Amino acid sequence: MNRLILLLAILGIGLALLLINHDSGQTLGMNNDDFGQLVSLGAIATLLAAGILRSRRHFGESVRQIAIWLLIAVGLVSGYAYRVELQAFGDRVLSELMPGRTMVVTDSGGQQEVVLRKRLDGHFQADATINGRAVSMLVDTGASSIALTYDDAERIGLDPSNLGYTLTVMTANGPALAAPVTLEQIAIGSIERRNIRATVAAEGKLDRSLLGMSFLSTLDSLQMRTDELRLRD
Repeated sequence: MNRLILLLAILGIGLALLLINHDSGQTLGMNNDDFGQLVSLGAIATLLAAGILRSRRHFGESVRQIAIWLLIAVGLVSGYAYRVELQAFGDRVLSELMPGRTMVVTDSGGQQEVVLRKRLDGHFQADATINGRAVSMLVDTGASSIALTYDDAERIGLDPSNLGYTLTVMTANGPALAAPVTLEQIAIGSIERRNIRATVAAEGKLDRSLLGMSFLSTLDSLQMRTDELRLRD
């Protein structure tokens, strides 16, 4: 049992170090791929050593234990080796279950794209981050700029009660007054912009915040398919 605990400790610590140092590319001065191989070889060596020692008394049980823990070791190493593909698969599943959740994919040319899935009502929803706060928005190519609801403007740190509502805009509920503002930061997935023009609708005049052309026009491409919208920085 002590040897099995040692095996799990080697695998667990090695995997944790790889995850922590994933962005840096190195762990304990070694390339992450080389370190991953070292961890897997160390775990296998520990497993074989434990099996040899036990085989003197229970050969059949030792073979079974070796096979089980060898499969676990291979599974953990394989999970790390295919972490990018597994993350993409997980993002794809979550984007289907939660429309609006951004999914970042990389095409054959190495370019990243943010993919939004269509909601059941036919609209595309984007879970944005504005000034560090999460804001759910509807993509609206007919809106000349980003349009925030009164409540969302408060959520991101603006003071909508002291804004000048000097603009007249068209909403689903008809004409409404809006105040011009500049957003310090807005991000959709991996795409980030700063100092973007936007408006804040008067209280009660806009049901949902809109992601308009003041953001969309800064993209390299905006491709709409049957059930998804692809944004490329």
